[in-house]
Amino acid sequence: MFKKVLIANRGEIALRVIRACRELGIASVAVHSVADTNALHTRFADESVCIGPASAAQSYLHIPAIISAAEITGADAIHPGYGFLSENADFAETCEKCGIAFIGPTAKLMRLMGGKISARAAMTAAGIPILPGTGLLETDQQAISAAHEIGFPIIIKASAGGGGRGMKIVRDADKLIGQLETARAEALAGFGSAAVYLERYLEAPRHIEVQIVADTHGNCAAVGERECSIQRRHQKLLEEAPSIALSDIQRDELRTLCERAIAQVGYTNVGTLEFLLDEKGRFYFMEMNTRIQVEHTVTEMVTGLDLVREQINLAAGHRLSMTTDGGRFRPRGYAIECRINAEDPETFAPSPGRITALNLPGGFGVRVDTHVYEGYVVPPHYDSLLAKLVVHAEDRPAAIRRMARALGEFVIEGIKTNLEFHRQLVRHPDFVSGKLDTHFMERFQFVKP
Repeated sequence: MFKKVLIANRGEIALRVIRACRELGIASVAVHSVADTNALHTRFADESVCIGPASAAQSYLHIPAIISAAEITGADAIHPGYGFLSENADFAETCEKCGIAFIGPTAKLMRLMGGKISARAAMTAAGIPILPGTGLLETDQQAISAAHEIGFPIIIKASAGGGGRGMKIVRDADKLIGQLETARAEALAGFGSAAVYLERYLEAPRHIEVQIVADTHGNCAAVGERECSIQRRHQKLLEEAPSIALSDIQRDELRTLCERAIAQVGYTNVGTLEFLLDEKGRFYFMEMNTRIQVEHTVTEMVTGLDLVREQINLAAGHRLSMTTDGGRFRPRGYAIECRINAEDPETFAPSPGRITALNLPGGFGVRVDTHVYEGYVVPPHYDSLLAKLVVHAEDRPAAIRRMARALGEFVIEGIKTNLEFHRQLVRHPDFVSGKLDTHFMERFQFVKP
């Protein structure tokens, strides 16, 4: 087992890793920017190192500074969390070259499954259904021909990134070239690569993702799916587990497909296979996340697994720790997660500043993962996530009632947050009835209190 783990991240995920390390008897090292000098992860880690100014490019994304911090403190492993460098194959490769364990998949696997084109090819070879699409587009004429062959509507996607940047929906052939130019410019600005490809666009799919875990001894398991259909501009707002859209038969079929796929590519550690589910119940592979995700907490609540602890154990060469019921995990109850952000609930514009009052909800079945405290100053330089509010109950209606109760107890003053947005969301008739798809937010109207 590792003796000391450096966490190359900040916020609640840094605290989450620190807690897992402490329970495993592993020393932890926090890195931080000047803007995060008073952050909780710097206080709760065994050691902390300032790695640069507020700019993420000069601190949390600065590989030489992070590697230097690991070498100076004697850390023998690095956990990347999510975001920042968590899916950067060059970073994983640098760790390997420096003799520091990277808590995640290998650089080779990250390049294979982190690249959308190569991941599509790998999943096709493994027998996973994918939407009709193209490889990387080299010419406009190639795009025009492919679009007509696939059929409109289509979606243009950036090969190197995610989060909605470089992603454009095209319904009319006359608009294809203009949207291609815009998508390429966004992709280049956001990810340093203008490479894009085309894929058939589904009008009203559900977004379903499957949590997978795999060790270096040939064992792998798909431990549960999550419903992530409530999104705004491809950014998730609320997640649930399990998905009410699946029967047990569908659930088992999907997990079998995922386990076969990750075994075939030789994937190790944790990851997530993301799918679109159409109105006829057909699954199509979309992409893979080669890291822990923000919403891993809902899977933990319905499986009883500590996925961050599992990550660390797997990276240390241990076998999978979990056991299954007849080879399959059966979800226990229902979990919902709301992402509580520092943002204006009407415009979704970030709202940095000082938190003047804070009350966290509690009670049976309520979990709050957060890094904020009364007096904490939310910096303007990073993601706006303040907390993840997660509830667990015996079924979905009970989980919705518990979430509504917990949101009512949650108080954050001094800055704008999306708490009221979530209070209204969990009461929306379509949400309560489970009428979900990726266009839910187009039907949702926030009412200013």
